[in-house]
Amino acid sequence: MSTALTARTDLSRRRSVLTLLLLLVLCYGVAAAGALATGDAGSTYAALDRPAWAPPGWLFGPVWTVLYGMIAVAGWLVARRAAPGRRPALVAWGTQLVLNALWTPLFFAAERYGLAFLDIALLLAAVVATALLAARVDRRATWLLVPYGVWVAYAAALNLSLWLNN
Repeated sequence: MSTALTARTDLSRRRSVLTLLLLLVLCYGVAAAGALATGDAGSTYAALDRPAWAPPGWLFGPVWTVLYGMIAVAGWLVARRAAPGRRPALVAWGTQLVLNALWTPLFFAAERYGLAFLDIALLLAAVVATALLAARVDRRATWLLVPYGVWVAYAAALNLSLWLNN
């Protein structure tokens, strides 16, 4: 392999790794910002009139930790491919992340359960759009987003129930 080709390959790998790190920082930054904005979300959640099918409060942390990693990797798989559908998929990816970031402060800090439900309904639509657009670029990204979509759908039903009961 020529020196120029090796240098380009090394630069491409470094950019790819930096992109993944940036997306991980963005995703886990959303998680951290949500935690900071809400204070003691666990006690707020525990005080709500919850349906019987509501998960225990301790489950949210581990689930979201895994999901944020999967969201970041899905975005990275799309970002690293020079495919025609990359830009729309990345716009949708960014949109879902913004909607995701808004939900926690709306629900826990502001206790605006109806507005939080609107946000999570839009988030679910954005996750579905992201998954469909990502499929045009890298199907693995879509599969990484499926558990996220399922969890957001479940969380939306829970949000609706909590809004109606509280």
